[in-house]
Amino acid sequence: MTRTYRSTLRARDLLPVGTLGLRSRRVRAALSGLGIAIGIASIVGVLGITKSSQSQLLAQIDRLGTNLLTVVNGRDLNGQETELPTRATPAIRRIDGALHVAPTAQLNSHHVYRTDVVPSGQSGGLAVRACDVSLLATLDGTLRQGRFLDAAGARYPVTVLGYEAAHTLGVTAIGGRIWIGGHWFTVAGILNPFQLAPEVDRSALVGFPVAKRLLGYDDHPSRIYVRADQQRVEDVAGVLAASANPQSPDEVTVNRPSDALTARVAVAQSGAALFLGLGGIALLVGGIGIANVMVISVLERRTEIGLRRALGARRLHVAVQFAAEATLLAGGGGVAGAVLGGFTTTVYSAARHWDAVVPVPVLLAAAGIALLVGAVAGLYPAVRAARLVPAEALRLA
Repeated sequence: MTRTYRSTLRARDLLPVGTLGLRSRRVRAALSGLGIAIGIASIVGVLGITKSSQSQLLAQIDRLGTNLLTVVNGRDLNGQETELPTRATPAIRRIDGALHVAPTAQLNSHHVYRTDVVPSGQSGGLAVRACDVSLLATLDGTLRQGRFLDAAGARYPVTVLGYEAAHTLGVTAIGGRIWIGGHWFTVAGILNPFQLAPEVDRSALVGFPVAKRLLGYDDHPSRIYVRADQQRVEDVAGVLAASANPQSPDEVTVNRPSDALTARVAVAQSGAALFLGLGGIALLVGGIGIANVMVISVLERRTEIGLRRALGARRLHVAVQFAAEATLLAGGGGVAGAVLGGFTTTVYSAARHWDAVVPVPVLLAAAGIALLVGAVAGLYPAVRAARLVPAEALRLA
């Protein structure tokens, strides 16, 4: 009795069989995998850059603190700060949970000039702001050089320049003089940038006593900075308006500067969604390209398919061969895309002085998505190859 052997496809034979078409048509395989690589690189790059940006912003928020509040009484038609009541500062200092309070007053009738021969209209957008010694501690600021105003210096024509003010005026060292309100003021210090108080960066700071004596300051603050207890920020914010201006609390605006940085995180997330959509489209186009290449491959390899079927290969084996080929092609493109996306994230983050963040789950998900796209793209060509009749395939060859 003659024994009939059933054809089998061993697992260890799947890799050489599945890569047969890729090895014989390398250029076509590379171009087909390129579409998948571009899509995966786009997804990994967008997510990596977004995560790196968010990490940087969150670290910046943690460093600067979310407990800084500002109190203003609105702006006039020229965009200048308007006055708060003289009782606003002592009233705010009595609020339970207000750790540091620093009043400032923008002196709208005066501007800052490098010398006394600069035309009055060329102010450079800089402001004169009166303050006291509590401002630096409240804003948690630092000096680039020199020293800040103290109780003694606040009585004399001495100024401390914000970072942008010093840059605009061309002042690079302390000891020089600038022209404010018809008087020469000596530069005692230059501040580092304030992320949460950009108006200070554009100001020349003078003490309250000298501002009152030389610049007409009338004891009305225009902006008050409040550093609140971290656990009681919302409670403090809720009573600031009524404390600053009991007669017209609706006119007072209480801001939390860190909210602007938090909003940037949300903007980055919304922008990432758009680019992820574009990456998904590129991935879809790559999958369609693989499906097209595999259909052409089936037509070109009918002789091979017919010969294998005539020698006993089952339909399942033929289908598995072409499905594996499409999956390996997409998988190779996915790995290349993941590497390219991670490299792009690292380079971009280094250029922006961020810590590169490339989540491992994103890389694993990218590889999984690429394999899934390849499996779906190869499904129809695999079924079509399996349905070829051996005799007809050999006759048409």
